Amino acid sequence: MAEAKATQDFVQVKEIRDGIVVLKDGTMLMIFMCSSLNFALKSADEQQAIILQYQNFLNSLDFTFQIVVQSRRLDIRPYLASLSERMGSQPNELLKIQLKEYINFIRSFTEGVSIMEKSFYAVVPYQPPIFQTSSQSGVASKVFGIFGGKKDTREQKEQELLTFEENRTQLEQRSSVVTQGLMRCGVRSVALGTEELIELFYKIFNPEESGGVPKF
Repeated sequence: MAEAKATQDFVQVKEIRDGIVVLKDGTMLMIFMCSSLNFALKSADEQQAIILQYQNFLNSLDFTFQIVVQSRRLDIRPYLASLSERMGSQPNELLKIQLKEYINFIRSFTEGVSIMEKSFYAVVPYQPPIFQTSSQSGVASKVFGIFGGKKDTREQKEQELLTFEENRTQLEQRSSVVTQGLMRCGVRSVALGTEELIELFYKIFNPEESGGVPKF
């Protein structure tokens, strides 16, 4: 009988460090939350300009990046709870009645209609050189072990930190190109920090606690 695998074995994320997602294969990611753009409300000339600008932006890239659109059901419960608190502290009886009717309307409306909220993300990857990742945990460590030249733990950690910072610089340069290109298209973006990334992945892997299954 095959041994059951832990959930972590199916997750490609190795660690989240200093606002960077590190995958098990060594790939480093920066994730940006992006603003939306109501394309339909633009004039024909503005739409054409946006399309051309976006086309030029994509053609200028010499690396890949991913755009993720996440759609999930809006959790209206916090909003209803805040309205209930206001209703309880409302001295005017007429306003209190109106608030109660409004709460009942919102509750009944959202029960019959799924109100969705969309979030937009840009994912910028950087794959460190193959010799770099293999030397950290593969061939080089074995060679040192054979000849008795095992690296000092402190020295090894310092080298890993230096390598991480070098790779981070490369990733940030790519990210700067992407954010500037999106800005020229009218899309603003902001990098997610460590806590925000942890919350994002937690909600992805625990949809029952965050308003339903996300759609990508």
